[in-house]
Amino acid sequence: MHVGIATGFANHSSVPDRQFVREELAQLELAAQLGFESIWITEHHFSDYSVSPNPLVYLAYLAGRHPRVRLGTQVLVVPWHDPVRMAEEILLLDHVSGGRALIGFGRGLSRIEYEGLRIDQGEARQRFDESVAMVMRAMETGVIEGEGEIFKQPRRELRPRPIRALKGRAFCAAGSPASMVSAAKLGLGRLYLGQPMVAGHAQSPSSIGRVVADEASDAWLKTWHEAHPHDEPVAPFVSNLVFIDESGARARELARIYTAKTFAAAVKNYEMTSEHHGTVKGYENYSSLKMTPEQAQIAIENAHKSSIAGSPKEVLEQLEEVRRRREPQGMMPHLYTGGMPHDECMRSIRLFARRCLEEMKSWPGAPATIDGLPAARGA
Repeated sequence: MHVGIATGFANHSSVPDRQFVREELAQLELAAQLGFESIWITEHHFSDYSVSPNPLVYLAYLAGRHPRVRLGTQVLVVPWHDPVRMAEEILLLDHVSGGRALIGFGRGLSRIEYEGLRIDQGEARQRFDESVAMVMRAMETGVIEGEGEIFKQPRRELRPRPIRALKGRAFCAAGSPASMVSAAKLGLGRLYLGQPMVAGHAQSPSSIGRVVADEASDAWLKTWHEAHPHDEPVAPFVSNLVFIDESGARARELARIYTAKTFAAAVKNYEMTSEHHGTVKGYENYSSLKMTPEQAQIAIENAHKSSIAGSPKEVLEQLEEVRRRREPQGMMPHLYTGGMPHDECMRSIRLFARRCLEEMKSWPGAPATIDGLPAARGA
């Protein structure tokens, strides 16, 4: 099993940005030194929810300092990017890292971010489909072109030329069956980002998020078999928010404190109590996650129920259940989150590395595709 680490660059304690970025990078560098095999970074803009406007820049920095760690995005929000520049930046990350990029794509959800970037959120799905199709082809052929409804891209050769195709190491995090159908057609694997923000029900914080994820996964698998009948499905990568301590009780208390901060920040960033939430074209599915302020408060208090927390033994047991359920080729636990002090973050990484990392690496995983797809069936 491939085991990496995920981070949200969440500054929920409003630490001065210079200090925050240095500490966050120190945490990721420690993980790389201790044997985590990949680092996965989010993209967000304009707030302390996530101070990560360009994950590829962070990853390029880490690529030069740690020559073996894989470099993942969870996710690049496709509609916020020009497809040519996105393809060029992925190409450059591949070149400076020797082909270590693992690219997660997504559509994004926050109105604040869409409006700040001057992008019509109602065009998100079309922008996603057209852009990812162009980028996937470009990473295989070295040529970018397209004649879509939004992007009419003249044919151009990209430099530097691609090292290798993205298929098999490109993934999609999506919250609806329609988005997963699109992802499967484009040849993207699945990312399960099981953080508390997927919780959407005041009484059962993880129930709706899990149901939607399962429906989307079923739609993805059916479409993959239809669109790629000769290729085995690309197995997913999975991330869960994990709290670990030698004392299981202390770990669960950490989870209670910091998942509440994380979910409260998500409610604000995604306007989950607003009448606007779930009304944008292409985002109607998210209406099931809309809450009243009272429901949001209950969900914030219960968000810890959708995280993983406990002693090292308890954490391994819970992650093993995730492995059995999702059958991934890789897992990237999210070992700290917004508001957690730097020393606590470093302690969590060290303890997980010492007590859990090698055990997880020994687990059976689904066939890996991040080094290239296996030969087609019948080839």
